[in-house]
Amino acid sequence: MTDSKYTNFDYDLSQKILTMLKGGYPAKLKKVLIVTAPLWFKAPFRILRLFVREKLRERVHTVSAPQLGLHVPRASLPKQLGGQLEPDHAAWLEHCRNCYTNNLQTSKLGEVIDDYVISNHIPPIKPQNGMIDQSVTRDMTSDRVTRHKDADDIMHISGELPYTCDPSPLRHTHGYNGDVKGNHVHSGDEDEIDLISRGGRGAWSSGEVSPGLSDEEGGGGGPGETPAALLARLQRLGRRGLVDEYEMIRARPPHGTFHHAKLATNLSKNRYTDVLCYDHSRVVLSQTDPDDPTTDYINANYVDGYKQKNAFICTQGPLPKTFGDFWRMVWEQGSVVVVMTTRTVERGRVKCGQYWPAEGVTDTHGAFAVTTDHVQHADDYSVAQLRLTDLRSQQARRVLHAQYSRWPDYGVPGGGRAAPVLRFLSLVRRAQETATAQLGDAWAGHSRGPPIVVHCSAGIGRTGTFLTLDTCTQRLAAEGVADVRGTVEHIRSQRAHSIQMPEQYVFCHLALLEYAVMQGYLENVDLSGFEDDNEEESE
Repeated sequence: MTDSKYTNFDYDLSQKILTMLKGGYPAKLKKVLIVTAPLWFKAPFRILRLFVREKLRERVHTVSAPQLGLHVPRASLPKQLGGQLEPDHAAWLEHCRNCYTNNLQTSKLGEVIDDYVISNHIPPIKPQNGMIDQSVTRDMTSDRVTRHKDADDIMHISGELPYTCDPSPLRHTHGYNGDVKGNHVHSGDEDEIDLISRGGRGAWSSGEVSPGLSDEEGGGGGPGETPAALLARLQRLGRRGLVDEYEMIRARPPHGTFHHAKLATNLSKNRYTDVLCYDHSRVVLSQTDPDDPTTDYINANYVDGYKQKNAFICTQGPLPKTFGDFWRMVWEQGSVVVVMTTRTVERGRVKCGQYWPAEGVTDTHGAFAVTTDHVQHADDYSVAQLRLTDLRSQQARRVLHAQYSRWPDYGVPGGGRAAPVLRFLSLVRRAQETATAQLGDAWAGHSRGPPIVVHCSAGIGRTGTFLTLDTCTQRLAAEGVADVRGTVEHIRSQRAHSIQMPEQYVFCHLALLEYAVMQGYLENVDLSGFEDDNEEESE
């Protein structure tokens, strides 16, 4: 609407458009962006949108031209809108015509359901985030239902909490009672209800494809760069340039809403008042009180990993009042590895509650008992073998608790050395592989296993750094490229404010280079003067 005037406004046309939207046409419409709307349009628009159904109202928004990059990849935006695309309208129309013709032919020949519909509309299995509750699988091509012979022997999670997906391919949620909306991005105008749907990732099943990302991309970022290209870029940017790059990322408005985290009954469950979890990607617990829907809340978000949706659960350091919720989440999500990147007390301040017991001791939190069978200590970390028992069914599961103890709050490991963190990261990955293999048929989700629960104190700084390193190192090992910035941006879209400090952003880049040297991608790294061009210190 750039340069549009009130005289361009057609009242009859606006009524037709309103009627069209109220009727839900077109049914596949996922997002409408009204770009550079003038004030004379915004005022009546706020009123008119109140008469549109809520589901559609969430898909129509006003944005400024610079904000388009938040909702549409630059590669898909035409150049006149700040993108990189040179559109060929005639070719696009021909493509649409061919798709329409092919769909008609497919329907007439056999009414075959294409792979897109299968993967987005019919969940192949209904597990609890991968853990089979009822040992039933469905053959999609023949619609046959097969029950495993050893159904009674397969470990399952008790409780009627099937893992489902919304029929809309851009909005996926658990089948819980929680009011989980789509993934939203605030447009930056506090006076408008401009929550931009970016394709929710509330709870992706293992085979689903996130919008804007192929199933192979996961949360690995964009095209990526080789270690040599990364080194050249850092030499060119310098530390100051890399910090400036981070500040640009941090300056962006939140990628969603925090309605559940701000409910009066949930506020006390947040460790920090300014670290809340997004609605669109929050982990939804089972509702323990039928009269209190807020019992499904925990300050935790799903975050994608390399080629894996919901690879992680990022959460805060548990509070004594949330110990039961924490272990309920671990149980319900099928998690077998918990990563802790903080100490319980740092600089005289409590950063996390002691939610797991000492060796040989059993603690009870709500409906769950936690026993520490064995603890192994190393210079930089400790690993505890835990036994988590559901007291209602007496079923038990082994959970590995890995704690990295030499990572300061608001900062990076001492001296910026990445080798100890990379070794710890490798240990966690091996533990996840072993534990997933031990689950056997009880795990029906992604081959890399259930979500790994990761937390520090707030669940954003050290936690976000750990996730970035894991995703980037895995992609580098598999593809020879990585994208630190794209990975950080993706993580922040699912867990607000992840990578809390510029030093952590810088550390991710340097650690990736160190990993590249360790793996033989680079012979050496010369960053002479890299530290000298920035005097900013860690807070």
